[in-house]
Amino acid sequence: MVFSSLLFISVFLPVVLIFYWILPGILSRNILLLIASLCFYAYGEPVYVFLMIVTAVLNYIWARLIVRFPGGKRAILVIAVLQNLGVLAVFKYAGFLAGLWNGLGIVTVPVPEIALPIGISFFTFQALSYVIDVYRGDAKEERNVFRLVLYVSFFPQLIAGPIVKYHDVEKELRDRTLTLDGTLLGIRRFVIGLAKKVLIANYMGAIADTLFAASGSELNILAAWLGAIAYMLQIYFDFGGYSDMAIGLGWMFGFHFKENFRYPYIASSMKGFWRRWHISLSTWFREYLYIPLGGNRKGKLRTGINKVIVFACTGIWHGANLTFLFWGLYHGFFLLMEEWLPGWRAAFRTSGVSGKSSMEKTGEKQKEGFAWNMLRHIYVLLAVLIGFVFFRADTLAQGFFWVKTMFTGFTFDNASMRLVMSELTPLNLTALAAGILASMPVAQGLKEKRVCQIASWPLTLVLLVLCMLCLAGGTYNPFIYFRF
Repeated sequence: MVFSSLLFISVFLPVVLIFYWILPGILSRNILLLIASLCFYAYGEPVYVFLMIVTAVLNYIWARLIVRFPGGKRAILVIAVLQNLGVLAVFKYAGFLAGLWNGLGIVTVPVPEIALPIGISFFTFQALSYVIDVYRGDAKEERNVFRLVLYVSFFPQLIAGPIVKYHDVEKELRDRTLTLDGTLLGIRRFVIGLAKKVLIANYMGAIADTLFAASGSELNILAAWLGAIAYMLQIYFDFGGYSDMAIGLGWMFGFHFKENFRYPYIASSMKGFWRRWHISLSTWFREYLYIPLGGNRKGKLRTGINKVIVFACTGIWHGANLTFLFWGLYHGFFLLMEEWLPGWRAAFRTSGVSGKSSMEKTGEKQKEGFAWNMLRHIYVLLAVLIGFVFFRADTLAQGFFWVKTMFTGFTFDNASMRLVMSELTPLNLTALAAGILASMPVAQGLKEKRVCQIASWPLTLVLLVLCMLCLAGGTYNPFIYFRF
């Protein structure tokens, strides 16, 4: 079951929410949420729900053992890490690794065909962070196994994140306040996320899928740029929309998750982009991999190596494909270049302003600062856009061909232009314009105005109706997380 479905919006969520309000006490509400979460996951993964439960129970045991046997807690942690990563390796990477091994031509091994459990990367990392936090003393052990299973399986963030640390919701698992205002704000946040997914991401995804599936002979520079931009908007509003829906659902039930996206496409450096993009994932890798590797405490070279390792793992986390690994290393390269390349900032500066009056200098410095920021912003957008081409491509060869076409594909025959024009429908152009506008913090400045606050509720209702009409009409509604 996914959030952007009529079954979830019209049946599952209202029923769970009504019973949640009726039931008294935190215990009965936690039991309801646990049952609802297991049913939510079992609807699409009836077998793998047991894998998720076993994962949660095993990590509950590892944490209890760490506390009970402090002398051997390091060894227990190693076992816990190996067990969690082993589960990921078997279900997510076994076929990929077998294929790589067979490519060496030494000894051929059978390539296992194992169905990928939805959300396995999210709930495995979440459970692992709990054990590590208990080991570090950043979180108390959870002695109630059912409460820990609820933490791992809680349906708002189960299959698409954000990755929630146990110590961030520990108190709310035991006691939380349910208010009408919180529920209403949660509903509004959920609808905003739903609109991002259904009214923007889905339309952009349809464009991207059509163009990336086209033959190379049909592509030209216009199709390549349109497909790349469409996918760049799709992945942001799909990820960001699901995060908004998860945060809104959390509010409805008295939980508060941290923000996961903060307008990443307005960043003026790749470092700034990663402070705004998929924040829960980048934070996870920083706290549980980068810092344990030594962070930036062991010299410049070691810092660079640590960053390369982290971004290689970030890429691989997304899937068993060389395109994801390349994407991670690609971002790591730009981060190192920003930090190490001499004169990086100066390369974008205009000439000095000496010999001018103070007023003229001030004016020219402001222009210079604006020009520099625009150049940095364009650089980030271009670098991220090209990176997402490889992220979306099925193979590295397709990715390189696509980027080449973006800059050299000056062919405008009937087939290529027909392909481009077929995607420039009024609905697609409207979604494209909405995506570009919503990528910028335009709404942030309007939140404080009373007129906008009053208008937000009718707008929320309109967005909900539009989303439900689109879903009822059977429009294109992919679940992008099947790849991860």
